[in-house]
Amino acid sequence: QVQLVESGGGLVQPGGSLRLSCTASGFTLDNYAIGWFRQGPGKEREGVSCISSSDGSTYYRDSVQGRFTISRDNAKNTVYLQMNSLKPEDTAVYSCAAWSMRWCPLGQYSGRYYLKHDDMDYWGKGTLVTVSS
Repeated sequence: QVQLVESGGGLVQPGGSLRLSCTASGFTLDNYAIGWFRQGPGKEREGVSCISSSDGSTYYRDSVQGRFTISRDNAKNTVYLQMNSLKPEDTAVYSCAAWSMRWCPLGQYSGRYYLKHDDMDYWGKGTLVTVSS
């Protein structure tokens, strides 16, 4: 069965850390750009981070820059999102997506880049991250 499966979510206190995993089955991630999206309660879905399949270049939205790190382990067919210094506003369902392209699909609006959430080849069901004391 071809799918993406996220894991690693949970409840963490503000300032804490979590590492999310996005594992592919039924296909290999080597030639796919992989991105993470999140959707918090009452909020729209937003692109968080992405890693290319070509040179490992990365994208982060401004609000997570310096706190989150995306990486990939092609041998394990997995992409990770290390999240540090978590804040209550990071609370959301985090989902990963795969595009069969070398580069992350970025758009530009008002001088800032954002991760497009369309034309995905695969999309996971998500894992819940709750940041609360």
